Amino acid sequence: MFVRSLYITTDPADVGPALDVIAKSVPGMMAEQPGFDGIGVFADRTLGKILTGSWWETEQALKDSDENLRDRRTEMLARFVSTITTMNLEAAAFTRPAAATSGGFRLQRMAFAPDHADRLVQAFKEVGLPRLQELDGFQGASLLLERNLGMAGVSVIFQDMDALAASRGPQAAIRRAAFEQMKEGVQLIALEEFEVVELDLPTSNPIKRPGY
Repeated sequence: MFVRSLYITTDPADVGPALDVIAKSVPGMMAEQPGFDGIGVFADRTLGKILTGSWWETEQALKDSDENLRDRRTEMLARFVSTITTMNLEAAAFTRPAAATSGGFRLQRMAFAPDHADRLVQAFKEVGLPRLQELDGFQGASLLLERNLGMAGVSVIFQDMDALAASRGPQAAIRRAAFEQMKEGVQLIALEEFEVVELDLPTSNPIKRPGY
């Protein structure tokens, strides 16, 4: 699985209108593209940030859809956007949350030495994910990578904003344990929280594929 992430900043007053445009236009745009397998939309209305992640069955489907949708996407969001950053990522491991229109979302951004990618995936599978699944209100998690650039993100979804807030301390302990296992070569560069606006994510789960 592969994910295209859009990180949008805007005037906080424009978050609502921008989300309305996304909700109206994006499902139809995406459904037209071969290999589309779900989307997540998240918002920080206080600071003026929107994060989206569209999921694709293959890397080629990811690339083709970006070429097909780039101009339409730019035109659709132009009047709202202060900045927009696009990243194409490998979904190295994930668990699927239920479809939702509310909830809490925490994103942990990391930089890593490219030769540490497999170690990062191992730490997520062996240390991070099993303990995250024990947290109250846990709904799903993913590890997304850009191996060549040495960029990664761990995303965790909770059933509501109260569960998100209550998980801050426990997840900090999990993060510490995971980083201790990795030892070196991986750095935390940002920690962010959003509300869940829309979740319709993939049904497949690479963690459970035999031999993965």
